[in-house]
Amino acid sequence: GAKVSMALPPVKQHTTSKAPASPSGRTVVSIPNGPSELAVKEAAWGLARYAAISQDNGLVPIVEPEIMLDGEHGIERTFEVAQKVWAETFYYMAQNNVMFEGILLKPSMVTPGAECKDRATPEEVASYTLKLLQRRIPPSVPGIMFLSGGQSEVEATLNLNAMNQAPNPWHVSFSYARALQNTCLKTWGGRPENVAAAQEALLLRAKANSLAQLGKYTSDGEAAEASENMFVKNYSY
Repeated sequence: GAKVSMALPPVKQHTTSKAPASPSGRTVVSIPNGPSELAVKEAAWGLARYAAISQDNGLVPIVEPEIMLDGEHGIERTFEVAQKVWAETFYYMAQNNVMFEGILLKPSMVTPGAECKDRATPEEVASYTLKLLQRRIPPSVPGIMFLSGGQSEVEATLNLNAMNQAPNPWHVSFSYARALQNTCLKTWGGRPENVAAAQEALLLRAKANSLAQLGKYTSDGEAAEASENMFVKNYSY
């Protein structure tokens, strides 16, 4: 059946500690066998309540409506589902009086399912993703911080770079985990003698994505491991 899961942080804890003032609330929607209308509404309502409570406590919520890569569906199906999820999320945030200028959005890019035979170019991913942003995201939202979601390091960077070839009403950037850390962690391997090389690998990825958010990245000279697919079926955090 349809699957949706939520990970909402204890907001009060952030207001009474020295934790960063931007807690992240995350919902996960899986496309195969769904998602049902109820699953989408549940995901959207949970994010909206989290965002409202965060702002009521003086925090900047990071709203994370993730669409999982699992499945054989094409990019059009991802676009269709993401439109529904984002529409419901922003509708319920408006119902909860969330100030859009006081949030950050941390979504997935619009890509085909990881097991789809028809792969998309960076230009196609950028076209679908920007079209979705233009249809669903108010220009008052200051920043779009994309997930990498199991893409390879180079793929995530190329897609981000393609989105920044022309000015956008929002700052279109990244909030990657695996697509920043994979080569770094493999290089380190838990060995003290590899720390310097691992730090260099991390710096290389950070610089690459820094250029991508300016639309100035090229993949020339990238190591082979940076192009390795990192999709894990039924991945959970």
